[in-house]
Amino acid sequence: MKVLGVIPSRYGSSRFPGKPLLDIKGKSMIQRVYEGAKQSTLLDELVVATDDQRIVDEVEAFGGKVMMTADYHPSGTDRCAEVAAQYADFDVVINIQGDEPLVNPKQLDALLSVFKDEEVEIATLASRNISTEDIANPNRIKLVCNAKAEALYFSRSAIPNQHHANKDALKDFPFYKHIGLYAYRSEVLLQLTQLKPSLLEQVESLEQLRWMYYGYKIKVVETDIETPNIDTPEDLEKVLQFLEE
Repeated sequence: MKVLGVIPSRYGSSRFPGKPLLDIKGKSMIQRVYEGAKQSTLLDELVVATDDQRIVDEVEAFGGKVMMTADYHPSGTDRCAEVAAQYADFDVVINIQGDEPLVNPKQLDALLSVFKDEEVEIATLASRNISTEDIANPNRIKLVCNAKAEALYFSRSAIPNQHHANKDALKDFPFYKHIGLYAYRSEVLLQLTQLKPSLLEQVESLEQLRWMYYGYKIKVVETDIETPNIDTPEDLEKVLQFLEE
């Protein structure tokens, strides 16, 4: 099984423009993501996918592989697919978040290991490290699974509904929090980019619901590893604290 790692990286961000080039204790964020992902034991190739020459220059400067991609992609998934199309002999593609400078290679390996099962089409991560505040927070995505550890649904709402639960819902049900890391069979990834958006996806603003709407299965891998991402300038302090610890 040949595995391609892709790190989508955009310079333009509404909340934090230029964050891939953010200096974090002497290294750019994109370099920290690249070097962390490179430690995965299951990756055969790792490529940064970007639409900005400044990021191309930075990746080449630290010796990484980078590919200039189109500037019209609506999501990181589409950017990954453009790269994957150039690596036709690879079996699995993993989409590595470009805003997680503390990416843990053990997470990547855990996610990729399930593709030993040839029936797995897509895989993602989830954690039971969830609080009652997370359950109520629409920015924390929740999910429920079937007996085969395949996703039944993802939502910004509390699922399952807590109407019949005790005051402490966590005592009644093992809620899952989604960790937004995905891997795909190469041919499946290319198929996903051809799907038309669904109303379900638009209502929840969750891309994975499009895939499920059209019948694709998502294997859920449980993890107890979480690393902070950087969406806003304030998030940088959390990462610096992790590095100091």
